[in-house]
Amino acid sequence: MAGVAWVVLATCLSGAIQAQGIYSCVDGKGRKITADRPIAECIDRPQREINPSGTVKRVVGPSLTAQERAALEEKDKLAAEARAREAEEKRRDRALLLRYPSRAVHDKERTEALEQIEVVIKAASKRTVELAQQRKAIDADLEFYKSDPAKAPPSLKRRLEENDSSVAVQKRFIAEQDAEKKRVNLRFDEELAKLNQLWTMAGGVPDAAPAAAAVRK
Repeated sequence: MAGVAWVVLATCLSGAIQAQGIYSCVDGKGRKITADRPIAECIDRPQREINPSGTVKRVVGPSLTAQERAALEEKDKLAAEARAREAEEKRRDRALLLRYPSRAVHDKERTEALEQIEVVIKAASKRTVELAQQRKAIDADLEFYKSDPAKAPPSLKRRLEENDSSVAVQKRFIAEQDAEKKRVNLRFDEELAKLNQLWTMAGGVPDAAPAAAAVRK
């Protein structure tokens, strides 16, 4: 009975080994090695895992050092980030096409954005004109103290300082709005360049619209 049990055990072990496959490789000395588990002598080179049928199940890559693993992880991380950026860019492109299905829609929104800025600039310019008129009245009052400005009353001096300060604020505000107009046009120019590519790729032909320069103020 003991002999039979040993034969059965040996058969089971052999079946388990065959089930998990055989590893084969050629080591650094050119020797072909086979084993029922990954081979330590071939840790630095590929190993083939062979099915019981004799076919190659897979090729196990060489084990990496800590530095090599870190480099591989960094490479995988960069690749994942690149894929994420590509996916995000595609998402933005789809959103851009949905928002601007044609050149006319894009030009219309540019015009509206610039007109809003122009409204603000006109209000500031109107205020600047009012301040200029106030300055004339102040200068007229200062004529009485032209020979000795130091004798001008504090209230008049305060009016002059407030007028100068307000004029400076309005000029700065108008300059900021002019800069905003440039930013808006730049944004729409960049969008339009991208949209022209997307419209072409989509097979659509943007409807005729005035050139971008025509809607700039």
